[in-house]
Parts: sequence; structure tokens; C-alpha cells
Amino acid sequence: MRAPRRLTAALLLFAAAAGAQAALSVVDDAGRRVTVQQPARRVISMAPHATELLFAAGGGARVVGAMNYSDYPEAAKKIPLVGSNSVIDMERVLALKPELIVVWHTGNTARQIAQLESLGVPVFHSEPRTLGQVADNIERLGRLLGTDAAATSAAGSLRARLAGLEARYARRPPVTVFYQIWDQPLYTLNDAQIASDAIRVCGGRNVFGTLKAVAPEVGIEAVLQADPEAIMAGKRHDPANPGLKLWEPYKSMTAVKRGNLLSVDGELLTRPGPRVIDGTARLCEALEAVRQRRPK
Repeated sequence: MRAPRRLTAALLLFAAAAGAQAALSVVDDAGRRVTVQQPARRVISMAPHATELLFAAGGGARVVGAMNYSDYPEAAKKIPLVGSNSVIDMERVLALKPELIVVWHTGNTARQIAQLESLGVPVFHSEPRTLGQVADNIERLGRLLGTDAAATSAAGSLRARLAGLEARYARRPPVTVFYQIWDQPLYTLNDAQIASDAIRVCGGRNVFGTLKAVAPEVGIEAVLQADPEAIMAGKRHDPANPGLKLWEPYKSMTAVKRGNLLSVDGELLTRPGPRVIDGTARLCEALEAVRQRRPK
């Protein structure tokens, strides 16, 4: 009888060890440890940038539900929606039987996050505030998905491109920048938003970067006083909103005098996903053109 007991004990130890090895754990952007007992096969993304991160990490086929505006890559448009940034269909979330949920503190309300966390499903908080943290997110999500090889490759590629941009532009003569994200009323971003890190990488300085609010409202007078060398804004399709044309009457402004009213792809700069490196590369080229327009 002793041999079978020993064999049983050995099998139990082996099973316990195998279970411990199967558990995958990372620390998310909220500083919380997130653990899945095995690679997550069914994932719900609660933000467009999180959807992009999951695809980059090699887990696109595992995303079974997403929030509205999850429109990249093309395959993301076919993912069933579970709600918007204002309303979540919790019944649909439950029906999808997720093994991992990725949330965004800035885009999801505290009430929504609390609802999701009450389900007992592992929740990963994704909040990249710098370009380097985008690569970090890809690697950690890849760890939870069990797609480490794909995630490590994607993250390494992003880091290499980022290093190249920093080497080329970070020490260039600084350019003061006002980033206009809305014009009625006038809103901008502070240095806690990833777009400001893109400006920094390109050798620019956000003139309102030190304000406390992530998306502070500012007045036209404050912008005039700051007198940025460049004003940038996302492309607008609403004729009722002036966009960059707002500044054309202010002929004495440096940005207006030198023709430095820059139309940028705001989605590539403010959505903290892997394409933010593409947006940064375009921004760096635009700010280099600003330098070239300086009086000789």
C-alpha cells in the first residue's frame, strides 16, 4: 500500500506544480497584480487603444468583445460591441464569458470599472502615458495571453523606432507647441497625456504641459500670451467649428506669422496604442519644418 500512496502524493505534487506554472501574472498600469490561471482565450477590450494593443500582442483573434470606436486594425470592426464609454451592456459581457477584461481608467467611468471588477474576471488597467509604456503594455498583455513571442517582437520594433526618433529629434532646437484638441470651448492637453510625450520626443515643448488637468480648458488670451511657435490640431470635418482657422485673425502670433498652423491626425497622437509611433514620426517631420521656417 505504501507505493500507491507515494505515487499518489507524487502525482498531486506534480499537478500542483503544473498549475503553478500555468498561472500567468503581471502588474498593470494601476499597480495591481493581474493573474490568469492559464493563457486568456476570451478577452473583452473596453477601449479602442486596448483593442489595438491586444492585436499587436498577437491576441486579436481572442478579442470577443470591444467598445465603440474599436476600428483598427480592419478586423477589429467585426468584433461584437459591448457598449460605449457611457453605457456597458453587462448582460452581453457576461454572455461572452471573458477570461480577461482590459479597461481604460481615462475612458471608462469608475462605476463601469467597478461593475466589471465585480464579475470576478481578471481586469487589466491599461493607461500608457508615454510612448515607451505602449511597448510595456503590449508585452504584459502578451504575457497574459500566452503570446509572448509575438508581443516581444512587436514591443521591440516599437522601442527601436522610438529610439531612432529620439536620437534624431530630441536634441533639436526646441519648438513651443499649443495642441488644440477642441475649439468651442478651447481645450488642450497637459504633459500626462501621451501626445505630450510625442511632442517631447520631437524636441517640442507643450506650452500648457504643467497644468493640473489632463484636458484643461484655456482661453484665447492665455494662448496669445504663451505665443507658441506652432499650433497643432486634429483634422476637423464639421464646418460649424473653426478648428485652426480660429487663429488666422491673430496676425501677430508667431505661429500665424510663420505659417505654423499644423493639421495632424489626432487619433494617431492621442490614442495610446501602437500607431502612436506613426503619429509621432509625422509630428517630428512637421516640427522640423517649423524649424526650417525660422527667420535666417
